[in-house]
Amino acid sequence: MRHSLPTLPQFYVTAPQPCPYLPGRMERKLFTALTGEGAERLNSALSKQGFRRSQNVLYRPACSECTACLSARIRVADFTPSRTQRRTLKRNSFLRRRASSPWATEAQFALFRRYLESRHADGGMADMDVFEFAAMIEETPIRTRVIEYTDSKSGELVAVCLTDILDDGVSMVYSFYDPDYESHSLGTYIILDHLDIARETNLPFVYLGYWVPGSPKMGYKARFSAVELYMRGEWAPMQADTNYTSETHPLIVDPIAEQVANIRLPDSAPAR
Repeated sequence: MRHSLPTLPQFYVTAPQPCPYLPGRMERKLFTALTGEGAERLNSALSKQGFRRSQNVLYRPACSECTACLSARIRVADFTPSRTQRRTLKRNSFLRRRASSPWATEAQFALFRRYLESRHADGGMADMDVFEFAAMIEETPIRTRVIEYTDSKSGELVAVCLTDILDDGVSMVYSFYDPDYESHSLGTYIILDHLDIARETNLPFVYLGYWVPGSPKMGYKARFSAVELYMRGEWAPMQADTNYTSETHPLIVDPIAEQVANIRLPDSAPAR
């Protein structure tokens, strides 16, 4: 089904399929192509409205009976690491960061395969081959960097994060790491280091993707301070004592046409 705003871009909705986060539920996504001269402005504008990038597509969950997937970001200036997070930084002080253009390498793919086989063997990316991996890394029309983390002594590649540069932050598109370093909490470390990257570049936010209440896969994102969630058209601080399970009630979902009409495009007011 196609939904159009008075100006480009055009928005589409995927067919329902099983939700990867909450059992017994179906997911669908609202998406649009990310192309042309205005790609960077569109990516920044829609990221502020809960969208995520996958190659040349921007998407946002648009499930018919659920709004549990909440886009999350960290306010860099207000973030304070916990004691456990400070230990994680110290434990990984042997790692060295290197940022490069989005170009896939054999070492990255080998690490990616090991990560999937260890952590997500039955996930949607489990069958991804080297050509699909290269497309994930390289097919980007915006400012994207590959952040590599290597062992300072051995030079071994330990972790990788595909990162977009927005006008107000860095967006962590996808990260993976060596499963042999599981005790090092590398997922947490990569987020902590991206907070440093944002500080170094004077960007106020680190975008984490989606947080899903009730999903063990997403629980780690709630352990960071200064997290904001995008709910009902605005960003609000995550409340530790708030019950977010109401987001799974079907009556809270706006019709697709209304969701599209309320999308704010760059240099434009919401279309009505």
